[in-house]
Amino acid sequence: MAGIPAVSHVLPSLEIIRELVSRGHRVTYSNDPVMADMIAATGAEPVVCTSTLPVADHSWPEDPIAAMDLFLDNAVQALPQLHDAYRDDPADLYLYDIGAYAARALAEAQGRPLLQLSPTFVAWEGYEQEVGAQTRQLPGAEAHREKFDRWLARCGATTTGVDAFAGRPDRALALITAAMQPFVDRVDTGTVTFVGPCFDPAADTKEWTRPAHAENVLLISLGSAFTRQPEFYRQCLAAFGDLPGWHVVLQIGKHTDPAVLGTIPGNAEVHPWVPQRAILEQADAFVTHAGMGGCGEGLLAGVPMIAVPQAAEQFMNADRLVELGVGRRIDTADATAEALRTALDELVADPERSQRSAQLRAAARAEGGTMRAADLIEAALA
Repeated sequence: MAGIPAVSHVLPSLEIIRELVSRGHRVTYSNDPVMADMIAATGAEPVVCTSTLPVADHSWPEDPIAAMDLFLDNAVQALPQLHDAYRDDPADLYLYDIGAYAARALAEAQGRPLLQLSPTFVAWEGYEQEVGAQTRQLPGAEAHREKFDRWLARCGATTTGVDAFAGRPDRALALITAAMQPFVDRVDTGTVTFVGPCFDPAADTKEWTRPAHAENVLLISLGSAFTRQPEFYRQCLAAFGDLPGWHVVLQIGKHTDPAVLGTIPGNAEVHPWVPQRAILEQADAFVTHAGMGGCGEGLLAGVPMIAVPQAAEQFMNADRLVELGVGRRIDTADATAEALRTALDELVADPERSQRSAQLRAAARAEGGTMRAADLIEAALA
């Protein structure tokens, strides 16, 4: 497995890696050293491949072409490291994250099979014309494409042209529920299999205990990357603090000092990090930034979601939750205490929402998750 050092890209596949190890496979996982402990905990062998991506402080450029350049530059410097690690010990199958271009180049150079593990939605028929064409019109896009093509010409990859190499893969497992996929009816299911979020249903459920007095539990989390939002947290505490019957769990990340939030209501607990899935399995509602991982966990738990998107595909995810009838979207600027409280009241009181959540929960679990993904990887090995 080859990945990038972003929690949202590593967590979705960890249980798959753990399951493959438990089935007796030797699994190596190349990533930046900051991910070594998380990888080693699965039983896989960490392989050092330093990254130049700005994931430590999340200082991503606002310009999308500049961000694409960062991924390309990272691949250019990562490929020699992967060659050194696997030249005399090539893998029987390379698994790779959508951002790990170097792994695809390595597998093609060695003539080895490869399989993409996508932690987010995949391209659909027409994506290149509908989305890719818009990207190609942005300032700097042509220079980026030329730079990418020059790298492909010399790196040993057999797939030529940035559109083919960075676009739809020959084979992929989408680690999301099909319900979250845009234009799912236009996805080539001959090359993409939706296995749903991949977790161990029994794992982590004992990491958090629901208070005995709590009639309802609300989890509030903006994930790992977009947590510098003290005003939003204050609005949440104003909306849900001392709400009768509700216990509130608020995750604020490592960059926000709890002291700036003021007096913490008696029904709330505030932490820099929480075992999200364990809490969701016991929760009754979820305020989320609508990252794909959080959306998947919320659907698996069958809880209504208030989506407060922060960046990238989270806006599409938030709209999708609304379309599915299990969420409300509130943009950060509009996330007042009154708006948040109204959204929670509406979602909890909606009997049709409850039924839809149950249906989506059942559908997500039926996709097979970790076990099905491991089965398909073993089939690719065979």
